Amino acid sequence: MSYTTLVDVATLAAHLGDPDWLVVDVRHQLADTGYGERVYGEAHIPGAVFLHCDRDLSGPMDGSNGRHPLPDPGRLAARFGEIGIGPRTQVVVYDDTQGMIAGRLWLLLRWLGHEAVAVLDAGYPKWLREKRPVTADAPKIQP
Repeated sequence: MSYTTLVDVATLAAHLGDPDWLVVDVRHQLADTGYGERVYGEAHIPGAVFLHCDRDLSGPMDGSNGRHPLPDPGRLAARFGEIGIGPRTQVVVYDDTQGMIAGRLWLLLRWLGHEAVAVLDAGYPKWLREKRPVTADAPKIQP
């Protein structure tokens, strides 16, 4: 079964360690662009990889294309491949801002034609409320 909109916490917890699933942490704050990397380094869902909103999910600004312009599709696809997203990968993305940045990654993957992407319902805050496991360990990435 492929998830294309939302995944609940229990379903994700049951798939931790599943080689066909990839969890992506995209926590970000517009006023503190180092926030996401800091909190990811402190604790994240086991196996989650981190993508930065400005560096990974946005293209370069030229003064006329907004704060987070769409990235180059080829560069974006290559970056997704580097972190282990393949044609059959179920991607689950989360943030801690009611899906604001998670929705961006969802949109970008769908834009590139990857349908098996879902946002973690209620995000990282619900994962923590349910006392699910967290780790500071970086996963081994399989491109």
